[in-house]
Amino acid sequence: MRGSNRFLSINGKPVKTPVVLASMAGITNAEYVLERAAHVGAAFIGGFSLDAATQEAARKMIEAGRTEFSDGLDGIATELAMLEGTDVVIGLNLRGSTPEAYVAAAREFGSGVIYEIDAHCRQQPMIDAHCGEYLLHNTDALCDIVRALHAEGVCVSVKTRAGVTDDRLLARKLWAAGADILHIDLMDTGYTRIRQIRNSCPLTLIANNSINAPDKMMDMFSHGADMVSLARSANVATLQLLDRYIRATAEENGWYNAPKQLCRGGDLRSLTFCCMPVKQCPLLPTLDTIGMSRQEYLALKQELTQGTEIAKGSHTCFGSLAWCCKTSTPCMFRDMTLKSLPLPKNEYMAMKRELSEGIMERIFADVPADC
Repeated sequence: MRGSNRFLSINGKPVKTPVVLASMAGITNAEYVLERAAHVGAAFIGGFSLDAATQEAARKMIEAGRTEFSDGLDGIATELAMLEGTDVVIGLNLRGSTPEAYVAAAREFGSGVIYEIDAHCRQQPMIDAHCGEYLLHNTDALCDIVRALHAEGVCVSVKTRAGVTDDRLLARKLWAAGADILHIDLMDTGYTRIRQIRNSCPLTLIANNSINAPDKMMDMFSHGADMVSLARSANVATLQLLDRYIRATAEENGWYNAPKQLCRGGDLRSLTFCCMPVKQCPLLPTLDTIGMSRQEYLALKQELTQGTEIAKGSHTCFGSLAWCCKTSTPCMFRDMTLKSLPLPKNEYMAMKRELSEGIMERIFADVPADC
């Protein structure tokens, strides 16, 4: 499988690995990224203070002993120049007190970078400047910034902190406003929160906080994350470990962030593995929750798999691989069918991923208007 298809693309660019450098004040600059570029697919540099209010807040924090970034637009230009030619997708973590401050940055630097709104910082000077966590308590102001950036035609990320507000409602609001990426500091909420957010919106999700080992990374991926990010633990050895592990997983399994099956706590993507709705199981209440009838579910999977290899399989339980489970679950009928086609297991899982993407597109076809 080619790297461009193995993982995902963001801001129109293929990501070579779904391991990300999160912004961390005083550390995440161009030099820091270049030292780690071999093992990350994306990086957010900053945070940068965009206007007088946030630059004054940064000055107060420096005087109090914090080493926060205080650079304005000139600092961004210097950092981006150093990163020209890298194969890492670059984002700017930005702190501004008005939508106009973000728009000015977007017009200065164009669509080649991701613009990440810092709704995460909880230092009081930044909150007083109406940025950082202030925006999580004032979501109308946050959505105004998202809409302003979206109108400029740039890729918009929002760095949030889980548990401050209703994360599911926030995800829907940001989706409706035009965000592309949610970068979520999960704090102590763990993978259950990423699953809730995955089931609330179709945005690219980056899971953050203490993801420094393969098992923690895979927990995030199997419950809805598209990427994982590191900050304080982003040493080269850890990044190399995660990068090599997920590359090997993608090559072997065919779907690097395949969800757990629905009956084992999987998110909505796992509908791709569900069988026909003929028995009492988690599928039936899930269909009720998303407002999809049993007949609609049957027709959708048949439509999306028509003419593909996974439409075959007359000797499987329901007459088609479309209704079969993931390869980590033992099933002699599925495996016999795959062998007879022949269809390697990793290619089967790649097709299940495509089916899942089609199902998710149908579930989230309508942008919410009531949030």
